[in-house]
Amino acid sequence: MSERSGIFEGDDPFALARSWLAEAEGSEINDPNAIALATVDEAGLPNARMVLLKEIEDHGFLFYTNWGSAKAREVDVSGKAAFVWHAKSLRRQIRVRGVTEREDGQKADAYFASRSLKSRLGAWASRQSQPLSSRATLVAEVAKVTAQHGTAPERPPFWGGIRILPLEIEFWADGAFRLHDRFRWTRSAVTDREWQVRRLYP
Repeated sequence: MSERSGIFEGDDPFALARSWLAEAEGSEINDPNAIALATVDEAGLPNARMVLLKEIEDHGFLFYTNWGSAKAREVDVSGKAAFVWHAKSLRRQIRVRGVTEREDGQKADAYFASRSLKSRLGAWASRQSQPLSSRATLVAEVAKVTAQHGTAPERPPFWGGIRILPLEIEFWADGAFRLHDRFRWTRSAVTDREWQVRRLYP
């Protein structure tokens, strides 16, 4: 543990992740909070896509989606997910694996209300991951929900947050001659406050 200093220093992996993300916000050109989210379907076939990480909480990582989407359905099946956050400008990454839960309360309401009106109406109009006959169909659906919900649409009942409660977090930083620094934090249950931290070979 004493070997962890500099950018790896600290006893709280969530605080450490927040500090890395904050640093990336000053150097990444687009979407410094983008993560590659990995899930598996009912047959165990893996799936991955980019989503935006909206909050690093004191106990989890939170993003939002349509619960009818492929990612949400796959999370529902397994109750697990993983992601990697990569800051190319900093030459760092964070890998997370854990169990999931839905955020369906006031926090989801508040985040939805903070989005632009067009994004809120788009959430109502999109049947995410379902076949779409044409873009014109989507535009017509947006017009329909705009007429129905006006300028202050509430959060749809099929839309909200997914929280990843990590069992494993790995912090990686690029090193000279590919001798990278890797520290993996692990715990046996999400209720554990004690983490085991080990340095890994690059």
